[in-house]
Amino acid sequence: MNRDLASGAAPFSLRNNTPEQRKAWWLMLGLLAVAFITTIIGASVGSTGFESVLHARDDAVAWQIVWDIRLPRTLGAWITGALLGLAGAVAQGLFRNPLADPFLLGSASGAALGVAVALALFHVSPFATQWVVRLGLTGAAFAGAVMGVLLTLTLAKGVQHTLRLLLAGVIVGVVLGAARDLVTLAVPEILQAMQAFSLGSTGFISWTSCALMVCMWGVCMVTAWMLSHMLDGLSLGEATARSLGLPMVPMRAALVGVLALATGTAVAHTGLIAFVGLAAPHLVRSIARTTHGRLIMLSSLMGGVLLMVADVLARWLVAPQELPVGVLTGLVGGSYLLWLMHRRTARGSGVL
Repeated sequence: MNRDLASGAAPFSLRNNTPEQRKAWWLMLGLLAVAFITTIIGASVGSTGFESVLHARDDAVAWQIVWDIRLPRTLGAWITGALLGLAGAVAQGLFRNPLADPFLLGSASGAALGVAVALALFHVSPFATQWVVRLGLTGAAFAGAVMGVLLTLTLAKGVQHTLRLLLAGVIVGVVLGAARDLVTLAVPEILQAMQAFSLGSTGFISWTSCALMVCMWGVCMVTAWMLSHMLDGLSLGEATARSLGLPMVPMRAALVGVLALATGTAVAHTGLIAFVGLAAPHLVRSIARTTHGRLIMLSSLMGGVLLMVADVLARWLVAPQELPVGVLTGLVGGSYLLWLMHRRTARGSGVL
């Protein structure tokens, strides 16, 4: 890791073709292949079955189902998972905590509060299909996520102290969650809608949403990759990172911005989807030990594949009904982390 940090080697560089780098290459190619195959399967799974794909060329309705509903939903699930996986890798590196997840800075609770307030004020449903309504709820969720992060930064008095930032995020999450519950109790009509948001859904992602999330993913990925050497330095300890001459405060602020933007964008479009951002970096590290530049990219790809597969399963397991995708990610991701904790504890190598 020190050699890569010193040389500034780019992710997936073919220089110094070590066994770990080869593992990272194969993992990246494998994840891309799985994503491609799952995209094809996702275009074929739905309440109308495979017939829509078979008759897409000859039937305008079947073509609309595949092109306007299934494909943007499947690709949107990948992009959302990619944003959460990227945010999870950044959060765990920034806080040097394997249990850190993308919702740690209060963005999830803030987004849920924003949606609850919008529903209470305008009496709209997240299941409404009008683009104005969808844009309003998405904007409210994103604004709430940003508000939660800003409140955390204010309470922590900036980004100078990682531990204070972490504790402030936990406190803000609890307070905003309680505020959301108060709004829900005051307006019981929004309870079902808020439950749907809390369980997560990719069912309302459009091509416009995909384009917006791709743009945000590109901005976050480039910024995180440029700052990955700071995360490598932090992994050696904050004192070591300072001795390397890294500008800790502005770089930490930029990483918090990446974390907030990626999480806020994902939550605004799909609601609260658990464990993807937490599990993706762990899955990558269990296969290939690498620097944060590669880890961020691989975690993003892993998160995309995890959520895409979960979305396909949510549509297929009880078809023509549908399971909330957040339930599947919670069950699978939580079970994996429990198994990983048990294995590491049995080996005496720490909790995670």
